[in-house]
Amino acid sequence: MRRIFTFKNSWSTVIALAIFMNLAFINSIAYSQIDTTYSHFLKAKSSKVTAKNGLHLVLPPLRPAVISTTKVNAYKPDDKLLNNVQVFPNPVTDQINLKYDLSRYSLVTIKVMDVLGNDITTLFSQRLEPGEQKFSYSLNSKLSRGFYFVRIVAGTESVIKRISVL
Repeated sequence: MRRIFTFKNSWSTVIALAIFMNLAFINSIAYSQIDTTYSHFLKAKSSKVTAKNGLHLVLPPLRPAVISTTKVNAYKPDDKLLNNVQVFPNPVTDQINLKYDLSRYSLVTIKVMDVLGNDITTLFSQRLEPGEQKFSYSLNSKLSRGFYFVRIVAGTESVIKRISVL
């Protein structure tokens, strides 16, 4: 007899909890108890994501009954630091142009390597801010005719592009 009562009581508790959770999510209000006072916080409405691949988190309120609208960008560990790398024109005659996007502040190094992987010259090495970056370098017969590789290193990521010099 006692086992039947416990079984029925536990199922009714689970069903009541499920109904309560559904009602809470339907109204899009989450209740929180802070110092024996109840306050409710409206869920942040989804808007267009301004940071690329960023998550927007709404911070909890500092005091009860105060709604915080401050957003924090949290980067996922699988975010790429170096994106949209373009080397133009190819084949190169007198000037090489690079265009790339950085997602975070980092050290960027641009090197030219020969076909065997030997470093020929370092074109650029500097810390840059996030955003679209452009770089131009005049060759002025510094490289002989042939195939070369341009290696762009940002943080721990690197992208290698092949160029041919005429």
